[in-house]
Amino acid sequence: MIKYYFVFALSIVFLSCNTSHKKKNTLKEATKIEVVESPVLNLEQANRLAQLPLHCMNTEYPNKLGQIIGSEADLKTPKELHPAFYGCFDWHSAVHGHWSLVSLLKQFPDLENREEIQEKLLFNISKENIEQELLYFEGHNKSFERTYGWAWLLKLAEELHTWNHPIAKELENNLQPLTDLIISKYTKFLPKLNYPIRVGEHPNTAFGLSFAYDYAVEVNHEELKALIEKRAKDFYLEDQDCPLSWEPSGFDFLSPCLEEAALMKRVLEVEDFKVWLNDFLPELNDENFDWSVGEVSDRTDGKLVHLDGVNFSRAWSLNYIAKDLPDYKHLQNLANKHINYSLPSIVGDSYEGGHWLGSFAIYALNSIEE
Repeated sequence: MIKYYFVFALSIVFLSCNTSHKKKNTLKEATKIEVVESPVLNLEQANRLAQLPLHCMNTEYPNKLGQIIGSEADLKTPKELHPAFYGCFDWHSAVHGHWSLVSLLKQFPDLENREEIQEKLLFNISKENIEQELLYFEGHNKSFERTYGWAWLLKLAEELHTWNHPIAKELENNLQPLTDLIISKYTKFLPKLNYPIRVGEHPNTAFGLSFAYDYAVEVNHEELKALIEKRAKDFYLEDQDCPLSWEPSGFDFLSPCLEEAALMKRVLEVEDFKVWLNDFLPELNDENFDWSVGEVSDRTDGKLVHLDGVNFSRAWSLNYIAKDLPDYKHLQNLANKHINYSLPSIVGDSYEGGHWLGSFAIYALNSIEE
């Protein structure tokens, strides 16, 4: 009788394990990720996207200055304060609007309105206008646009540096004094920053360091490059188990987890990065890993439309993480899913999104490997 019960118990355990195994396999098959179409930045798409910054780069109002007023002398119009970057609602959007046009011209020499765009770039990014921009930073606004606008300024400088066109060098030289100022601001600020800023909006430290690092690598600025490598490791090297389920917050346009991972991909050796990423975001190892897009309920709301931005920024981070890492190739499909959700809505969108989302879309599309 004892033998009977022992054999019966073993049978139950075996059947239970076998059933569990079948359920596990069934679950994996049920959650297999659908392959989505990869979006393409072609000439037609580029012409559509170029209209967004072209429309707003000289649109002075509405405008969000974000300035500290020291006296009545500071009460000037946006164009007086920022003759180079006064359009597109705020300074940083004006900067990356200019970046967008340079990026599109560089990729598509036959872009519509190219002559008009070139004339506007030369007019806005003149030596005189950049001198006035410098005066603003030297006044009461020393932390102005730290570090989001700083990062986009260096991305613009990088794009000009790599653009093989007769006007590119002139624009780069005109911008250089402001570029140098932003570099000096990074080198003074980063040693004093004791803790990284991990939000999903403008002050995010990882995003600001990634774009600055790209510039430093491109122009061989060893001091800035070494400083960013050190600070990134100081801030993030021991991080583990980033809570993806907490993202996005209600009006994020950056992913704190993915921006950090993309930065660490830049500063670590490949094998070290793979070990670090396995501890930080182990979910990304799963080829069936999925993540819901940020859903926008009202694109006329300037904050809620941020979630279109989070979809684009997630995409460029996922693509950067997957680049040259075959084990993470599946993340490119997830990036495509995020781009495809938001891309159809940004052209012809209200000004709340149209003044900045084109840049995010272009940068996300540029991140797709052919």
